[in-house]
Amino acid sequence: MFSRYIILSLLLLSMSFGCKVNTNDGSYAYVGGEIVNPKNNSIILFNTKGKVVDSLTLDSNNRFIYKIKDLNPGLYSFTHGGEYQLVLLEPNDSVMFRLNTYDFDESLVFTGKGARKNNYLIETYLANEQQASKLVHYAKMEPEEFNAFVEERRKKELTKFHNFLQDKEESELFKSIIETNINYNSYADKEIYPFAYFGNNKLIHIKDLPEDFYDHRNYVDYNAAHLSHLYAYNRFLFSHIDNLAAQNYYKKHNVHSTFDRHAADYNKSKLDLIDSIISNETIKNSLLKYKTRDYVSYNHTEAEADEMLNYYLPKSTNEEDKESIKELVCSLKLLRQGNPIPNIEIVNYDNSEHNLNSIIEKPTIIYFWSSNSKMQYRNSHYKVKSLKYAFPHVEFVSINLNSNDDKSWKSIINNYDFPTKNEYKFKHPLKARKILAVNYLNKAIIVNENGMILHPNVNIFKSDFTEMLGDMLQKRHLIAKQ
Repeated sequence: MFSRYIILSLLLLSMSFGCKVNTNDGSYAYVGGEIVNPKNNSIILFNTKGKVVDSLTLDSNNRFIYKIKDLNPGLYSFTHGGEYQLVLLEPNDSVMFRLNTYDFDESLVFTGKGARKNNYLIETYLANEQQASKLVHYAKMEPEEFNAFVEERRKKELTKFHNFLQDKEESELFKSIIETNINYNSYADKEIYPFAYFGNNKLIHIKDLPEDFYDHRNYVDYNAAHLSHLYAYNRFLFSHIDNLAAQNYYKKHNVHSTFDRHAADYNKSKLDLIDSIISNETIKNSLLKYKTRDYVSYNHTEAEADEMLNYYLPKSTNEEDKESIKELVCSLKLLRQGNPIPNIEIVNYDNSEHNLNSIIEKPTIIYFWSSNSKMQYRNSHYKVKSLKYAFPHVEFVSINLNSNDDKSWKSIINNYDFPTKNEYKFKHPLKARKILAVNYLNKAIIVNENGMILHPNVNIFKSDFTEMLGDMLQKRHLIAKQ
């Protein structure tokens, strides 16, 4: 996968930057690279704590190089055009990368000193993504079979990594990150499995899993600060908290009751667990923020949202996070059923500016997409194409969320031959996303012909969406009974 760029990237490293890397002083490292088909002219580099190091401007050849002084070894991250990826930096490294934004993760390849470990890291990252996408299929296995399958896979990956280390000795930090990535990816699958296997109606049987199913919990580090940006680690923590809270749920609810993931006591239990078992502030605050956001973003009453907000605030020590959740709750109050859709400025494919409520003339579904998520924008447009046939009297308005220039937005529309009618982007994306509380790509908003909100948060991909939409429109006499 990486070989196609090796020769060109080596030339990039040795010739393009024209700089000599001094490796005598181990307190710094170099990071640089080339972006093919850039979406803008900069890259944002973040340190091991998730704080911005610098905004790096691409030169006329779409390349950059940067020296990090007083290096703190660990996982740094960089973003470009809304995409995100990690790079492991240690003293004396001079890591260069090349990627194509049309296939961001899959095209990423590293060269230079420190490249070997980073190429292995991105390889495991891609493998994790593939495994996660297949979990729904694997989760059909019986518990004992699934447990054995995951354990066998984990051990095979560890053996492969240990064989990789025989060729060249690597740092303990690198070993720790890869082994942790392998382990926590498997741990996450085990924590997610009961929700997929039992479903809401039979989740009570979570207590009937084999005794050794959760043996991995004996090896969990809830405060691994150096792993706080690692996908597998966060995936585990998120699902683990959900699992523990589900077990608490059935201590208070009838064993025959259907599991309700939106219940207030279940979600409060998540916050209590995070507050009690995690001491690292960065990890704790992040989990508290996202679990609270998940709850209040659902279609709860104002009182329920306020109650959860007040439950969250004393537990978090991050003032920025707290303000963000407060703003979200305020925005959601304006998006209640019966309220008018906010007057957001949008721009159409022909560069004409409009107000969102001015284009509403019939029952309308407003859905969103990002240029950075190929699968999502393809699937959403294809899904809407089928919905148009089922609901010919309903309008569908597509809004791009990105802050990129017109070229990136329009090129996707043209490349996939999406109809340009009802394709818009926000004039002020960051402001608009806050006002409409668009925290998830799959969120959609339903309004009537007068622009009044019928539902502020639906997912067009849910299996029961078509039935739900039909029932809603029929009850409001917006379409004839089928």
